[in-house]
Amino acid sequence: MPVVLEGLEAPYYAVIFTAVPGEDTREYGDTVARMLELVADQPGFLGVEAANEASGEIVVSYWRDEASILAWKRHAEHRAAQARGRSQWYAGYAVRVARVERSYTFSSATDPG
Repeated sequence: MPVVLEGLEAPYYAVIFTAVPGEDTREYGDTVARMLELVADQPGFLGVEAANEASGEIVVSYWRDEASILAWKRHAEHRAAQARGRSQWYAGYAVRVARVERSYTFSSATDPG
């Protein structure tokens, strides 16, 4: 997964998911891998960026429109993963949805300065 996702043309939407891990993370990695497989095929999905450490994680997914976000939220396998997150994997989490009006990127590989 790239550290910085490039090539998105505003406007688009960002779903920002932040989470604090719970005690029991069995099968979490496998489920994340499966969700990444599924979401890649969802209409309106533009990409994802993620970072994690022992204290928590942040995942930002990018979408063309709100209808696409809602369709993913309602996807049956994703809903099952959400339920398992609440019951097993997370001590807490937040989801925020924002419309991106402008975005900029920089890469030293393409603009060494």
